[in-house]
Amino acid sequence: MPRPLPVWWPLLLCALVGALGGAGYGLVADREYAADGYVVVRQAEGGDPAGAVGTAQAFGRIATGDAVLTTAQADAGVTLAELRDGVRAATSPDAPMIEITGTATSGARAAEMANAVARALIAYGNDAEESTGARLTVFADAQPSAAPVSSTPLVRLTVGLVAGLVVGLLVLLVRTEGRDPAPAATAVPDQTPRTLRSLSSR
Repeated sequence: MPRPLPVWWPLLLCALVGALGGAGYGLVADREYAADGYVVVRQAEGGDPAGAVGTAQAFGRIATGDAVLTTAQADAGVTLAELRDGVRAATSPDAPMIEITGTATSGARAAEMANAVARALIAYGNDAEESTGARLTVFADAQPSAAPVSSTPLVRLTVGLVAGLVVGLLVLLVRTEGRDPAPAATAVPDQTPRTLRSLSSR
């Protein structure tokens, strides 16, 4: 007769499936690289420095809009959809600085996308210098990164293994609760008074 499987076999199976899934995703998924460029906003002579901070925040919201991305598309050599997905902008509440981050499957492409958007934003902002009283310039160009920002295949394997262990533990808990015996019925003592029992016997 074949030996019965141990009670913990769902835990082992789920952990194995999770580890294989994490390893497979780590091998197939593209590695992602990021590059950061910076644009600074300078207020006109005699202007309020706080106004430069507010202008930088306003241009930070425009940086990822179609008006800027459409101009940067040809410079970056990618589609408009790729720029929307791969570029983001952030500003500081204390400094008139705009951080533009490009993300792509290579460090060089990520830097190209960030720098193209930065140049397009500067051109867009300086065209409106008369109305805003501010001028945009490059503070630091984005540089290609040698290290990816996405997790390594080993990390993804570990995440899959942990997820499989959690699922396996849940399956074990469900199986254990399903096999618990029903509680035995408790005998209820006869609560009929003795007088009524004697009368009924007559």
